[in-house]
Amino acid sequence: MRTFLILALISISCSLFAQNQTNDAGRKIGYWKLTGADKPMPGYSESAIVEEGEFSEGRKIGMWKAYFPSGKLKSEITHDNGRPKGPYTTYYENGQIEERGNWGLNKNMGKFTRYYENGQVQQDFTFDDTGKRNGAQKYYHDNGQLMIEGDWNGGKEDGAIKEYYSNGDIKSIRVFNGGKMDAAKSEFKKASTPAVAMKAEPDPVKDANNNVKKTYTVSKQEAAPNIGVFDGNGPHTLYNKNRQIQQKGIFKNGRLMDGKIYKYSKDGILEVIEIYSGGQCVGDGVITADMK
Repeated sequence: MRTFLILALISISCSLFAQNQTNDAGRKIGYWKLTGADKPMPGYSESAIVEEGEFSEGRKIGMWKAYFPSGKLKSEITHDNGRPKGPYTTYYENGQIEERGNWGLNKNMGKFTRYYENGQVQQDFTFDDTGKRNGAQKYYHDNGQLMIEGDWNGGKEDGAIKEYYSNGDIKSIRVFNGGKMDAAKSEFKKASTPAVAMKAEPDPVKDANNNVKKTYTVSKQEAAPNIGVFDGNGPHTLYNKNRQIQQKGIFKNGRLMDGKIYKYSKDGILEVIEIYSGGQCVGDGVITADMK
């Protein structure tokens, strides 16, 4: 029994010494477990494992695993000579896959799939060897219904791009040539569900000095539009990581010119709607009870 305990202690000791080593030049070699003490990051205790994997001459090689502060797996990323290269997978903290793809030349290549936190597919893309989207591309609603489908060529929309409402009804068929939409050949359809009735004008909103603020009524229908393909110009709706509307309106070179910016509390509660005109904030929108 005593001999067994001694052998077990020797085995554990050797295992510990085999990790987190450096060579004579001070470069990391072999297998490393980097903790919050080695790599300070917000939310991680000094003993929490931040990431683990193998080094060669101070550079990451092979599969590296990263973890959330909770200890749950955050990502598995293949490295080559210190850089991400090859298959990778990222995860939500609930264990669901967030993204899965192949990395090379600082770009996605080949098959790429992104998922919603509920496990439904969000994006199903294919990239060429230069990192540009090519061939059939698909977006999905979080209920599994198809949102957008069409072909891309050299990173640009090419041909008919179909967009669907979350109930499966067709929303639009936009025809593109080299990334430019042909409005004359494109079709736009209304949803089969009835529009939401407009609310009566609410009471004036006042600031801390009891002055009436300029406000704008925002209908519930505007608070839940569908996602389009964002190219930085024209009408678009952008979402935050919680799939809540963040910006909606007319964009120019990636900047919101006319529309609304939605701001939320850390708990995801809508707190402010800023109205933009000509690229400047001109007032606050009224948040009705059914939007909270």
